Amino acid sequence: MTARLMITLFLTLSLAACANWVKLDEGAENIRLVGSGEVANCDHVGRTTASVRERVGVYQRRPGRVEEELANLARNSALEIGGDTIVADGPVDDGRQRFRIYRCLR
Repeated sequence: MTARLMITLFLTLSLAACANWVKLDEGAENIRLVGSGEVANCDHVGRTTASVRERVGVYQRRPGRVEEELANLARNSALEIGGDTIVADGPVDDGRQRFRIYRCLR
C-alpha cells in the first residue's frame, strides 16, 4: 500500500511540475514581448511584477516554463492597462520578474 501511495504522489508532483498554470486572457496573445531597444518610439504606460512558483514540492520547474508563465502574466497586466508591448526589466529572480509596459502601436 505504501509503494502505491508513493508512486501516486510522485506522478502527481511530476505532472504538476510540468503544468502550465498561467493562461492568457482573451486579447493578451497580441501583446508583444520585445527587447528594450525596440520601444524607443513607444509611450511608457506602466510596470508590473509577475511571480510564479519555481518549485513544486521537491521538483524544480523548467526555467523556460517559468519564463513563459511570467511573460503571460505580464501580458495579462498590459492588456488591463491598455499596453500592447512588454519589456523584461531584469532577469527572473526566485520566480519573480519585473516588466515595463508600453503602448507602441498607434
